[in-house]
Amino acid sequence: MVLVHNHGSYIPPEEQETLFQVFRRSLQAERSNQRGWGLGLPLVRAVAEAHGGSIGVDSLPERGTTFTIDLPKDARPFQHCPTTE
Repeated sequence: MVLVHNHGSYIPPEEQETLFQVFRRSLQAERSNQRGWGLGLPLVRAVAEAHGGSIGVDSLPERGTTFTIDLPKDARPFQHCPTTE
Protein backbone atom coordinates (compact mmCIF):
# COMPACT_ATOMS: atom_id res chain seq x y z
CA MET A 1 0.00 0.00 0.00
CA VAL A 2 1.28 3.46 -0.91
CA LEU A 3 -0.23 6.64 0.51
CA VAL A 4 0.41 10.08 -0.93
CA HIS A 5 -0.82 12.97 1.20
CA ASN A 6 -0.91 16.72 0.71
CA HIS A 7 -2.43 19.68 2.50
CA GLY A 8 -3.54 21.29 -0.75
CA SER A 9 -7.03 22.12 -1.86
CA TYR A 10 -10.00 20.02 -0.73
CA ILE A 11 -11.57 17.84 -3.43
CA PRO A 12 -15.36 17.58 -2.99
CA PRO A 13 -16.80 14.02 -3.08
CA GLU A 14 -18.75 14.72 -6.27
CA GLU A 15 -15.49 15.58 -8.10
CA GLN A 16 -13.32 12.75 -6.78
CA GLU A 17 -14.25 10.10 -9.35
CA THR A 18 -13.79 12.52 -12.27
CA LEU A 19 -10.12 12.95 -11.30
CA PHE A 20 -9.53 9.43 -12.62
CA GLN A 21 -11.07 10.18 -16.04
CA VAL A 22 -8.75 11.12 -18.90
CA PHE A 23 -8.41 14.89 -19.49
CA ARG A 24 -10.62 15.73 -16.49
CA ARG A 25 -9.43 17.93 -13.64
CA SER A 26 -11.06 19.33 -10.55
CA LEU A 27 -13.06 22.52 -11.00
CA GLN A 28 -10.66 24.37 -8.72
CA ALA A 29 -7.65 23.26 -10.79
CA GLU A 30 -9.42 24.36 -13.98
CA ARG A 31 -10.16 27.80 -12.53
CA SER A 32 -6.64 28.33 -11.20
CA ASN A 33 -3.37 28.84 -13.01
CA GLN A 34 -2.31 25.26 -12.22
CA ARG A 35 -1.11 23.53 -15.34
CA GLY A 36 -2.03 19.96 -16.14
CA TRP A 37 -3.52 17.73 -18.77
CA GLY A 38 -5.58 15.42 -16.62
CA LEU A 39 -3.52 12.34 -17.51
CA GLY A 40 -1.59 11.51 -14.31
CA LEU A 41 -4.29 10.01 -12.10
CA PRO A 42 -5.98 8.04 -14.93
CA LEU A 43 -2.57 6.55 -15.73
CA VAL A 44 -1.94 5.65 -12.08
CA ARG A 45 -5.36 3.97 -11.88
CA ALA A 46 -4.76 2.00 -15.07
CA VAL A 47 -1.37 0.75 -13.85
CA ALA A 48 -2.75 -0.15 -10.40
CA GLU A 49 -5.72 -2.05 -11.87
CA ALA A 50 -3.53 -3.81 -14.45
CA HIS A 51 -1.60 -5.23 -11.49
CA GLY A 52 -4.75 -6.29 -9.60
CA GLY A 53 -4.77 -3.23 -7.38
CA SER A 54 -6.79 -0.09 -6.87
CA ILE A 55 -6.52 3.61 -6.09
CA GLY A 56 -8.74 5.70 -3.89
CA VAL A 57 -8.93 9.25 -2.61
CA ASP A 58 -9.89 10.70 0.77
CA SER A 59 -10.19 14.47 1.02
CA LEU A 60 -11.38 16.69 3.87
CA PRO A 61 -10.82 20.44 4.30
CA GLU A 62 -9.30 20.01 7.77
CA ARG A 63 -7.07 17.02 6.92
CA GLY A 64 -6.03 17.51 3.31
CA THR A 65 -6.07 14.88 0.58
CA THR A 66 -4.72 11.34 0.63
CA PHE A 67 -4.46 9.07 -2.39
CA THR A 68 -4.12 5.38 -1.52
CA ILE A 69 -2.68 2.90 -4.01
CA ASP A 70 -3.24 -0.72 -2.99
CA LEU A 71 -1.31 -3.39 -4.90
CA PRO A 72 -1.07 -7.14 -4.28
CA LYS A 73 2.33 -8.64 -3.48
CA ASP A 74 2.04 -10.93 -6.50
CA ALA A 75 0.27 -9.54 -9.58
CA ARG A 76 0.74 -12.64 -11.76
CA PRO A 77 -2.82 -13.93 -11.16
CA PHE A 78 -4.15 -10.65 -12.63
CA GLN A 79 -2.07 -10.53 -15.81
CA HIS A 80 -4.99 -11.48 -18.08
CA CYS A 81 -7.78 -9.66 -16.25
CA PRO A 82 -9.56 -6.73 -17.95
CA THR A 83 -8.98 -3.22 -16.62
CA THR A 84 -11.18 -0.13 -16.45
CA GLU A 85 -11.41 1.78 -19.71
